[in-house]
Amino acid sequence: MKQMPSLEHNFLVAMPSLDNSWFEKTVIYIVEDNEHGSMGLVINLANKIDVQDLFEHFSMEIPSDAQYLHDRVLLGGPVDLERGFILHKGMGNWKSSLPLPDELHMTVSEDLLESMSHNKAPEHFLVCLGFAGWSPGQLTDEIQENSWLTIPYNESLLFDTPLSNRWEVALGTLGISPEFLSSEAGHA
Repeated sequence: MKQMPSLEHNFLVAMPSLDNSWFEKTVIYIVEDNEHGSMGLVINLANKIDVQDLFEHFSMEIPSDAQYLHDRVLLGGPVDLERGFILHKGMGNWKSSLPLPDELHMTVSEDLLESMSHNKAPEHFLVCLGFAGWSPGQLTDEIQENSWLTIPYNESLLFDTPLSNRWEVALGTLGISPEFLSSEAGHA
């Protein structure tokens, strides 16, 4: 079987076959996709908590004038829901950051959150709790089963598009309108 190219730094867009599942109408940024498996962060499911709640949870300062205090923390996926990930533009000097293409980074250390509590946040960022993970070959199988579409990375989709519109906008980049989607896989 032919090896699919890596999906790192692309988005997965949920198809109707995932309706009534945890992944219904999700868009996922793929952080890692290699022989060890795949890992991504859902970028369009709001958690019930916001950034200020995180500061309070960790007994951090709450900056009075930060515009991001009420930004929703996202449900990054169903795995390890207590683990935090910050996807952001720009490097910074953080204890644990993974560099990604297009000046993106994923930081998992608390020092970035601490800096944000002092009103020193990256210009663009998303805070996620949990992640989506697949064992080796599992994501390829799910794509072949018509569970996901893939689209190239798009910074505007990641940081500028309102959460509630990200799935429709992602489909729109492919020229697809949600009402025309089918859960049936195509056969030649």
